Amino acid sequence: MPMIELLAAAAIAMAPTDQPNPKLDWWRDARFGMFIHWGLYAVPAGTWKDKGTGHAEWIRTTAQIPLEVYDEFVPEFNPVLFDADAWCEMANDAGMGYIVITTKHHDGFCLFDSKLTDFDIMATPFKRDIMAELAEAAPKHDVRMCWYHSIMDWHHPDYLPRRGWEKERSTDGAEMEQYRNYLHGQVEELLANYGSIGIMWFDGEWESTWRGRYGRELYNLCVSLQPEIIVNNRLGARGGMEGMTGMDGYAGGYGGDYMTPEQEIPNAVDKGIDWETCMTMNDRWGYNLHDKNFKSTTDLLRKLSDIVSKNVNFLLNIGPKPDGTFPLESIQRLAEIGDWMDVNGEAIHGTVGSPFSKLPWGRATQKFHADSTTIYLHVFDWPENGKLVIPNLAGTVQNARVLGEGETAFTIETGEVIVDVPFKMPNEHIGIVAVDVVGKPVIYEAPEISAPSDIFVYEIDVALTVGSPDLEIRYAKNESSTFGIYRTPIRIVGTTTIHARSYDGNTPVSNLATRTFTKVNPWKATKGKQYVNGSLTRSMYVGSWDEMPDFALLTPMQTELATKIFAIEKEFAALVYEGFIYIKNTNMIEFALSSDDGSRLLIDDQIVIDNGGLHATQEKRGAAPLSKGWHAIRVEWFNRTGGATLDLKMGVLGKHLEEIDPSSLSISQ
Repeated sequence: MPMIELLAAAAIAMAPTDQPNPKLDWWRDARFGMFIHWGLYAVPAGTWKDKGTGHAEWIRTTAQIPLEVYDEFVPEFNPVLFDADAWCEMANDAGMGYIVITTKHHDGFCLFDSKLTDFDIMATPFKRDIMAELAEAAPKHDVRMCWYHSIMDWHHPDYLPRRGWEKERSTDGAEMEQYRNYLHGQVEELLANYGSIGIMWFDGEWESTWRGRYGRELYNLCVSLQPEIIVNNRLGARGGMEGMTGMDGYAGGYGGDYMTPEQEIPNAVDKGIDWETCMTMNDRWGYNLHDKNFKSTTDLLRKLSDIVSKNVNFLLNIGPKPDGTFPLESIQRLAEIGDWMDVNGEAIHGTVGSPFSKLPWGRATQKFHADSTTIYLHVFDWPENGKLVIPNLAGTVQNARVLGEGETAFTIETGEVIVDVPFKMPNEHIGIVAVDVVGKPVIYEAPEISAPSDIFVYEIDVALTVGSPDLEIRYAKNESSTFGIYRTPIRIVGTTTIHARSYDGNTPVSNLATRTFTKVNPWKATKGKQYVNGSLTRSMYVGSWDEMPDFALLTPMQTELATKIFAIEKEFAALVYEGFIYIKNTNMIEFALSSDDGSRLLIDDQIVIDNGGLHATQEKRGAAPLSKGWHAIRVEWFNRTGGATLDLKMGVLGKHLEEIDPSSLSISQ
């Protein structure tokens, strides 16, 4: 039986993004924001002694700098060229509606005047409250000021755990409860002393000392201080860089108001949820003098178009220099983005996602009016013949125009609209063509056939959807020529092929969509002596790897019993958990494996999840058809440097996933 790997995130109960929400309306309208990572880590500019030049905001731990040595950056931080008005003006000129800045990153240093610590901006030669100046400047430039604040704190004596390499730093007397009081106190300062704040953007929630209930308490604190504030999802176990899990009600997590995929653009249009991709302009978040790998303006704008076409937001990062200025490359790109936005910003601001599932030449956004809709066509590949073909667009087209050029002619043919455009794209990045249609657009596209998996053990529900609500879906099973009208999910109990097509009235208007769902025999349970001890064997290895090592070639440093699958706070290390796991009922069993760095899950010697490679905390999912009883389990994990995370949850496919009960583990069968 082949393994099955499921990469889709869990279904989340959230308010649909096309529904009014007064708290989120301004954020949805803005679509584009500026992220700023700035602090003491700007001083070394990415370089530390013999530790290389690849560091940034994580330099204290990636270069393993002792606390007392890191503190020596405080008298060196003197950003005399910082200008809050200039920063806010650059954001506004680039078409950004909000700024999210690090009030405190993981190193614990605060850019504001905190009464709860001396490890802040007032201890530097600068002695000016950065947050106060930005909060005052932002409204003058029509920008919303928002705070990033780290839950993790490598400096505070009560924050646990210590970094794995901090062998000399004692934990005696350290109490997370005392640290949480400090964290709450600083949040109160940030939300009581600087006027109206748009977003509290938390981060650093993934370590084992942080609990889901802590996230709920922190969220409640924020809204008690500013009821209209938006809070991101990094209050619970967000489930990896994609950031599409960890929401309220999922696996004990707590996720606030929107999700935060990082450095990627997930294909999550159909989830009906609010999210925001945050991304660096070059390779690092904080300032690194040597990092010149800046994305081009065209690339950044196309990422913006892609993200907004998915009905969500783009938060683009800047890492300021220690003198308080932005890197020249960042300034240049912001200016060029601003020039494009001056002409084409209406295709970004106040829009919702594309009515098309895909377009051959670019992306689309749309804006609804009382009795019409403007569709903005973001054309990446400009037609050389001057004819832009819009596939599958039906309904009544009123007019068309090229932004920056004016109105233009169009023709309507069966299943497509053809717009006359200049032979040369209006700019070097993305050309925008706006088309007005009566009412809501009708798109002639094939239905999407969706289900949790292509295989099942007992039964499975299959859903059919199409983008235009005016269209009807008709379907047939297997070789039947009789197509019925789709109204509710189709329950399948045997191997079945579903055929579906979109209709406008009685006229078929799409290609035939087809997907097969196969009923399979579950993997047999292991036969043997019933011996349960509530643990697995855990073997530890030491080495430096960029990918999952071949453990057959390695000798473990030690082997012991473990009652839970978890990471150890150790760099250049690997673990292998082995034994058996008890499955209570025969079914498709889904697993969620989160790790930093790579990990792998094998059930009955077959790979179910491969979450390998170097990455920050990232979740992947997989499922397997398993019989009731004991099955061999093996979890592999490695960590090179930085954070260390490993977590495994399980449950019936499509249902709530839970932590693995130690009583279901065994080292022998």
